[in-house]
Amino acid sequence: MKTKVTAKFAELYGGEGALFAAPGRINLIGEHTDYNAGFVFPGAVDRGIVAAVRLNGTQRVRAWALDPDEGAEFGLAEEDVPAGGWARYIFGVCREIARRGGRVEGFDTVFAGDVPLGAGMSSSAALESAYAFALNELCGCGIDRFELARIGQATEHNYCGVKCGIMDQFASVFGRRGCLMRLDCRSLEFEYFPFDPEGYRLVLLDSRVKHELVGSPYNDRRASCERVAAALGREYLRGATAEELEAVRDRIAEEDYRRARYVIGEERRVL
Repeated sequence: MKTKVTAKFAELYGGEGALFAAPGRINLIGEHTDYNAGFVFPGAVDRGIVAAVRLNGTQRVRAWALDPDEGAEFGLAEEDVPAGGWARYIFGVCREIARRGGRVEGFDTVFAGDVPLGAGMSSSAALESAYAFALNELCGCGIDRFELARIGQATEHNYCGVKCGIMDQFASVFGRRGCLMRLDCRSLEFEYFPFDPEGYRLVLLDSRVKHELVGSPYNDRRASCERVAAALGREYLRGATAEELEAVRDRIAEEDYRRARYVIGEERRVL
């Protein structure tokens, strides 16, 4: 990927850009618990996004995505938001850095990835993390890694229509070779756990069902959890018990009940 990205960058813009990379992730245990401020058990993988980036002395971004083999160009002001697609992720990272006081300059970039798109391995988080790292370094913003993860999450919320939790971006930013991490999605406290299961293989199956967060029931599931949390007098489902859920069952929709029951059980399974 580095060779292809570097070659395309030279073809489009001349010279070289600095190379940055960020990984995708898997999550071993803890589904739909992150946006409930609960616990998850993810890890980074050996596939991700590689980007060549070079400041261009303007207030415009010229970007090329090798995988769909297409380009985009946009400014850095809020009204310059691209219509859709992968360019919104890069634009969102620029805007979220600016919101935090970082001075983002225009740049030229080419990126490619080997994270399967739509396979639930967080190709979007890898893209956000790669550009958050790149711009933080090239523009001298001085943002710490915790905030870089939040920048990716805020990009999803504010520019891509996905009310995701923090897990995907956090695993991409903090992933460590040979380890999984138990992450508290409320406090962002985490601990690495060595993961080398001798005699076993961890296999990720491609079901051929594309994982589209935007326009999928993902946001609906989050809304269900928020309604049940409100019925329980809580901000999130984190820490709720099965007994508490049963006590309000007659006050919530059956679908909301089933979704909340799953999350409550899943959080206990992580711990």
